[in-house]
Amino acid sequence: MLVLSRAIGETISIGDDIALHIIELNGSQVKFGVEAPAGVNVHRAEVYQKILERQAAEAPATNP
Repeated sequence: MLVLSRAIGETISIGDDIALHIIELNGSQVKFGVEAPAGVNVHRAEVYQKILERQAAEAPATNP
C-alpha cells in the first residue's frame, strides 16, 4: 500500500486516466473527488462488496 500526504487542492494521479482531487479536510475525514473515464466504475468498498455478493447470488449454479 502506498500512503501519500496531500493538501486541499492537490491531486493524486493513478495511471494516465484517473485522478483523485483533495477537496476538503474536516478532522479525520477527507473529501475527495474522483475523475475517471466513463467506463470505469467507482464505488465505496462496502458498496462494491454488496454488488459482488448480489452478482454471485444471481449467477446460475454450475455443475462440475
